[in-house]
Amino acid sequence: MDLAEVEATARAAHTGQTDKAGRPYAEHLHAVAEGVRLRGGDDEQIAAAWLHDAVEDDRLSHAWLEEAALTRRTKDIVLAVTKRTGEPPEEYAARILATPGAPLVKEADLAHNADPARLAVLDDATRTRLTAKYARMRALLGLDAGT
Repeated sequence: MDLAEVEATARAAHTGQTDKAGRPYAEHLHAVAEGVRLRGGDDEQIAAAWLHDAVEDDRLSHAWLEEAALTRRTKDIVLAVTKRTGEPPEEYAARILATPGAPLVKEADLAHNADPARLAVLDDATRTRLTAKYARMRALLGLDAGT
């Protein structure tokens, strides 16, 4: 799959889904993919950015991912950034750090998730909870607060 096909697949998979602020979920996917590109990511990482939530959100299955015409590295990055039910954040971060290419994708994801403009539209309790969650993950990944 080329990047245009990956983007189309991701957009189709997330059709009708919105983020916590009620915005179309594809806007988040685009922002993460663009964040990866701006951080110097390659096409495999950009493809993974488009797909980074598809398996986690049950929009695409593990079987689909394994059978997709994607590189093994792209698949591994998607699987690394896919949270598992009940998984401690430390284990999640360790898996990301151990997977070549995954830290950059997660960094771009966290950067968009923690964007003050996105968080500003949430209620105070949700904003506070998510801000702490994202800061903790950044710390576990060894990312500075300004990235």
